[in-house]
Amino acid sequence: MEAWLQTFIQHVSAEKGLAPNTLESYERDISQYLVFLRGEGVTELKDSRRIHIQKYLLELKNRGRAASTVSRSLVSIRSFYQYLTGEGVIAGGNPALQLEAPKLDKRLPHVLSVEEVVQLLEAPETGTAAGVRDKVMLEMLYATGVRVTELISLDVSKVNPELGFIECSGKNRKERVIPIGKTAAKWLRLYLRDMRACMLRDGSDEPALFINHLGSRLTRQGFWKIIKKYAREARIEQEITPHTLRHSFATHLLDGGADIRSVQEMLGHADLSTTQVYIRTMKSNLKEVYDRAHPRAGEEVSGHSI
Repeated sequence: MEAWLQTFIQHVSAEKGLAPNTLESYERDISQYLVFLRGEGVTELKDSRRIHIQKYLLELKNRGRAASTVSRSLVSIRSFYQYLTGEGVIAGGNPALQLEAPKLDKRLPHVLSVEEVVQLLEAPETGTAAGVRDKVMLEMLYATGVRVTELISLDVSKVNPELGFIECSGKNRKERVIPIGKTAAKWLRLYLRDMRACMLRDGSDEPALFINHLGSRLTRQGFWKIIKKYAREARIEQEITPHTLRHSFATHLLDGGADIRSVQEMLGHADLSTTQVYIRTMKSNLKEVYDRAHPRAGEEVSGHSI
């Protein structure tokens, strides 16, 4: 069964151009499902049935897995069975096709205030090459709203600090050009001119823009440690995730009057409805914004009780 999993991963990697993190999620989800099947006495995929998928999803729920985790697992399993059906391994159609995913809680994304963003961006010590690198990464995340995976995947050839833009490869390898703003461009120029070479090994031709202490491309896990460190130093109390600056970028742009379709383009969302979640974030603060911004919001009428 594991052999079919590997051919499936190779297939979706070649045909769909999925991001490495997505491929890892597929492989992890399906591997765990295959372990469950063996526990049920199923040793060949052709002998698996819809009831096995239902029992597995119920087991995930009983283990206390989040609805988003169960839903993602079903998506992975459904895609796997679709591939197996096309290869003739499974007869009678995709057994996962009619199964419904659990309803997800529609939680609003965590967003930092402008003041908190400033504290975070000012946290790195810029007297070292690593400090400047960290400063540039944080500035660019907030300036562009790119995903962390997109940021660490950038090569030197894909950035132009003189003209103030980057070329980013997003989901399904879709390319987009994003402006980076004067502040991020200034720090990027400094990093490229004076600091990046200090972090490279002698004779290295590493194409990556952001590199680690070994002189190779910085990983997502490496960046995660970096942003958590600076969040502590900036004394930001709310939980920081790799997407926090992306969410803050979008929300602050819309707060400032940016057109939602322009924000959609910069974020690389294929569907406008994905971007509209940030409108909901704005609406959650609507009363506070109104009271602060409207000239007559807090005016009292003397002599009358309203």
